[in-house]
Amino acid sequence: MRGYSPSSYGDAFADVYDDWYRDITDIPTTVAFIGALAGTAGSVLELGVGTGRLALPLAPHVGSIVGIDSSEKMLDRLASADPHRTVIGVRGDMVDDLPAGQHEVVFAAYNTIFNLLTAERQQACFAAVSERLSPSGSFVVEAFVPQPHTGSQVSVRSMAADRVVLSASVHDADRQRAEGQFIEFTETGGVRLRPWAIRWAQPDELDAMADAAGLRVAERWADFDRSAFGPESERHVTVYQQRRPAEPSGSAA
Repeated sequence: MRGYSPSSYGDAFADVYDDWYRDITDIPTTVAFIGALAGTAGSVLELGVGTGRLALPLAPHVGSIVGIDSSEKMLDRLASADPHRTVIGVRGDMVDDLPAGQHEVVFAAYNTIFNLLTAERQQACFAAVSERLSPSGSFVVEAFVPQPHTGSQVSVRSMAADRVVLSASVHDADRQRAEGQFIEFTETGGVRLRPWAIRWAQPDELDAMADAAGLRVAERWADFDRSAFGPESERHVTVYQQRRPAEPSGSAA
């Protein structure tokens, strides 16, 4: 999408993110999953922390939490919701700007890994995360399982007496790309565009990226409630960990 940058999504959605997406996943279940991996003294790094939808409720259950995001507007929302600075917000790219230090858990929730728009950048993210995991640490990736198709779609996202939000998107299965706009018409505010773009990957492609970064699949679930993952699963939650010294490349727990 011409003119789209790493901060475009966050800057466009910061003012509506909590309203539109607060309930996209079960927050207590997600917090319990990440908290169990990190432990009460563990350090956690969230990629694409946004407004703190997950980081803020997670903070009391772990030793420390850092969240990185490329959008200053998202981080401003996080800071406003977190006056005691229980989450350390860092503005930057989730490949090149990861803060120094080792973490017990690094996690990328709800398709965040797909916000990196090339396979090379996604691979680089796995490598950067691997360098920042403690020896016993875990990289948790939550993402949808792609059902590839090519074409365009237009639909109504929501409608009220004074506003309507349309969704327009274009999909390219060969490039593994999808991009679109939420187009908001309001009676008093005119038109507002909210762009997004992703580069999706199948679970086995993500596994290959992890393997190249020295990580292995330790667990895979259909959701954070640890329901079984299978051929019909629409999403996956995968836990990657460092390969053991004697463990061959490509192995999985």
